[in-house]
Amino acid sequence: MNCLLHGMEGDDEGVVHLGNALGQAGSRLKQSDIVLANPPFGTAKGGDASITRDDLTYKTSNKQLAFLQHIYRTLKPGGQAAVVLPDNVLFEAGVGTDIRRDLMNKCNLHTILRLPTGIFYAQGVKTNVLFFTKGTSKNPLQDENCTKKVWVYDLRTNMPSFSKRNPFSAKHLEAFEKRYGRKADGTSKRTEGCWHWLDEDIEQTQENSRWRYFDRDYIQEQKGDTLDISWMKDRDSIDAADLQRL
Repeated sequence: MNCLLHGMEGDDEGVVHLGNALGQAGSRLKQSDIVLANPPFGTAKGGDASITRDDLTYKTSNKQLAFLQHIYRTLKPGGQAAVVLPDNVLFEAGVGTDIRRDLMNKCNLHTILRLPTGIFYAQGVKTNVLFFTKGTSKNPLQDENCTKKVWVYDLRTNMPSFSKRNPFSAKHLEAFEKRYGRKADGTSKRTEGCWHWLDEDIEQTQENSRWRYFDRDYIQEQKGDTLDISWMKDRDSIDAADLQRL
């Protein structure tokens, strides 16, 4: 609707195409330079949102995993994407691991933004933004080992709960945007560390920094190719070592 109201009429079919990207119509879409997406959450059951594609390499009933696969497949060499996805995409085993591994092979998954709870859908749903580029900056046609390191910004731990009365706004993203850098493909010079949110008397360490990177070897060998990477301690959590024995 926003496109139509601003006169973006597109090609002969219009700028807005009616169809199911996880159906056969999706397999006929042209490759894209840029994909910005917030795929629908939920299972594949019911209605026009069912998965009927027969060209996806990894068969799955998980809509978000299917959309992720569709998105990185539809990017042109050197194309860029930013996609909002729930936590289950980052840790689901089986075919989920296969799709994440394929993503990191074919694309440079350079950044993950862990979003606070309460800003998408129902309260408590945890989401992330994945930023990736097809191929590498040196070789857009590369389709193996494209991801060398993944930068993660934790904007979830020790953040307030957002709601209509306490809305999430652009100011909450300023620190992340500064560290992301000016280059959309994630190739700006980056340095670990983000402690602006800490009280002055608290020591600045890697464990309480919101901004860190993790090598591909670490993700494969230590995390089993899951991307649900967290390291910060919740201030409201109780350390088992501090519990008194009854």
